[in-house]
Amino acid sequence: MTTTLDCGGIWVSIRPFARADATGVAEFAASLPEHDLLFLSRDIKHARVIEAWTDAVNAGEIDSLVATAMIDGVDTVVATTAIVRDPLGWSPHVAEVRLLVSATMRGKGLGRALLDASIELAREGGATKLMARMTPDQRGAITLFEEAGFRGEAMLRDQVKGRDGALHDLAILSLDVGRGDARREALV
Repeated sequence: MTTTLDCGGIWVSIRPFARADATGVAEFAASLPEHDLLFLSRDIKHARVIEAWTDAVNAGEIDSLVATAMIDGVDTVVATTAIVRDPLGWSPHVAEVRLLVSATMRGKGLGRALLDASIELAREGGATKLMARMTPDQRGAITLFEEAGFRGEAMLRDQVKGRDGALHDLAILSLDVGRGDARREALV
């Protein structure tokens, strides 16, 4: 399934993440400011982490999307998502949504399209509750998730530490997929 989307005059292709995307995702991760990555449980700037991500996608443990656009004549990764589940844990009904969009593509509808697609993938995978983590100063991301029906659940103080040693809080938002479905139907 590939979707093409006009993001402010830039045509973006959204498709499932494949092993061949690992190099492009590594380049994308390297282009992001560290602060954009603090909510992830692992640092995707490390090749081993991207390799583990790719293996988990191939094993069916993670659903993941990649968005690419032609930038200076090169097909470039401009956003990624991951829907992470633990079917053997105590919360097999919960999926975590991880969404990264390059700074140049924010505010163009790409994040919304990827979040909507991620919610649908999670639903299809059997998730009834979704969660997302981010630092509380990422107002744009929080607004995006809240507009999709996510609500704040917790604030973890000094939860993540940047490479510079600075501590950052972590906000946790969640969405009850059934309630989100009812909300969307009410708005139609």
